[in-house]
Amino acid sequence: MTTTTTIVTGGKATARRSTRRVEPIYYLFLVPTLALFTLAITVPGLIGIFFSFTDSIGLGEWNFTGLTNYIAIFSDPAILQAYLFTFGFSIATVIVVNVAAFLLAVGLTAQIRFKKALRTVFVIPMVISGIIIAYVFNFLFSNSVPEAGAALGIPWLETSLLANPDLAWVAIVIVTAWQAIPGTLLIYIAGLLAVPGDVYEAAGLDGASKTQQLLRITLPLVAGYVVINVILGFKGFLNAYDIIVGLTGGGPGTATRSVAMSIILGFNGGDYAYQMANAALFFVVAVVISLVQLSLTRGRNTLS
Repeated sequence: MTTTTTIVTGGKATARRSTRRVEPIYYLFLVPTLALFTLAITVPGLIGIFFSFTDSIGLGEWNFTGLTNYIAIFSDPAILQAYLFTFGFSIATVIVVNVAAFLLAVGLTAQIRFKKALRTVFVIPMVISGIIIAYVFNFLFSNSVPEAGAALGIPWLETSLLANPDLAWVAIVIVTAWQAIPGTLLIYIAGLLAVPGDVYEAAGLDGASKTQQLLRITLPLVAGYVVINVILGFKGFLNAYDIIVGLTGGGPGTATRSVAMSIILGFNGGDYAYQMANAALFFVVAVVISLVQLSLTRGRNTLS
């Protein structure tokens, strides 16, 4: 609610000042949500950070150990491997998802038959649970793909990709991308449909080919949507867990163990304080990445 106050000086109204009074109903919606967020996220997070400076196993007695857990993380090859895999996997998946989704969006917004039906088909993976998708692809990679590789005479496909320490990450990227492409696709379709058709008509009259229109008109005009998809995708892939559990369980060995998986396994294995320190460090890394992304995209992430 907005009220206007008139300031009178010497018998004349010299200025008007607008003041905004917040309706109490807004606090009725804000306070419960803020309280639930604090109790469910903020307080547990602070408690976890506190215990990261101890030797707690999650229950029973504990003692303060200072920065011991944090120092140990930087010399733990298993943790370093998990970070390396997580970032490498996230970067590779972001590239695959965005390239595939953009090309599909271009095709599904073109003048083709059955494009509405095709859009529905391509969105289906988004509504299926990640763990279910992982188990289905686990069967395919363990049985169908090796049989196809043997029939076609392709040696490296005759054994399961999931059992190969050097190629298991490829299978995870494929499955994760298969589930993530629909959401990214919808954002790109929205961006492409927002581009005025007159722009393409003018470019066509000037003799621009379809490839030139794509590179010099479409891509610049949907750059804001690209930024959104890259940021959302990278943040989501950093927390990869369910698909990895369903496909490889972090194996072979620890070749495909993500940071999130290391943290959860540590909690279940009596390594509570140590993995809580790992979680706190991972949180700081995620915040730093967010700040870097915001600084690099500031002023260029508008949807236009």
